[in-house]
Amino acid sequence: MAPVPRASTTVSCLSPGTLKAVFFLFASICAWYSGYLLAELIPEVSLSSAAYSIRNIGERPVLKAPAPKRQKCDHWTPCPSDTYAYRLLSGGGRDKYAKICFEDELLIGEKTGNVGRGINIAIVNYMTGKVTATQYFDMFEGDNSGQMINFIQSAPSKSLLFMVTHDDGASRLKEDAKKVIEGLGSKHIRNIQFRSSWVFLTAKGLQLPEEIQRESINHSDSARNRYSGWPAEVQIEGCIPKKTS
Repeated sequence: MAPVPRASTTVSCLSPGTLKAVFFLFASICAWYSGYLLAELIPEVSLSSAAYSIRNIGERPVLKAPAPKRQKCDHWTPCPSDTYAYRLLSGGGRDKYAKICFEDELLIGEKTGNVGRGINIAIVNYMTGKVTATQYFDMFEGDNSGQMINFIQSAPSKSLLFMVTHDDGASRLKEDAKKVIEGLGSKHIRNIQFRSSWVFLTAKGLQLPEEIQRESINHSDSARNRYSGWPAEVQIEGCIPKKTS
């Protein structure tokens, strides 16, 4: 009996195109899995920071100017260390109170609770730079000119005197009081009128430099008033040398 022939086994080889497709699929799966592991291992914040840093490579740094340093009594520029800083502001209208600032200390004002209608006065010891007395004198009601004269004359030698008006500083201001203030160097006290805004710096027992601001006045004028019935505030400021004649 003749032997039965075995069936021949044929091994088919994959074509090159099929191999490329299989390899591409395998590489894609590996890349996806690697990305998944990377996302799980690296925090999101770090990735965001890195992306932000990459985007900003080459950009010029933005330089911000520092905020201006506040000066004594809100001056725009600082006073020299061998001077006293001062700022006088009259009242404006009914509710904007007068202020006297010396060496960044509010001597008279709404916050200190010692400002009032009339003429407000602060006395400072020139040698020490310390305030010795403050007082306001109502010039709309009452007879307070005499008390104001006594207060001014009580200031010892080597004193700085600061005067500012709030509301009305003229209605009951008497002639003898005007003479006293005029004798201290005021050039506007005789011209002060009802509700005039007025500020004045003077001294007893020493001579202030001619170039510093000493006095300013603004009269009430219905055509120009900033407030209803009141003129705009006036202000003077400057630096007083700590050593003078």
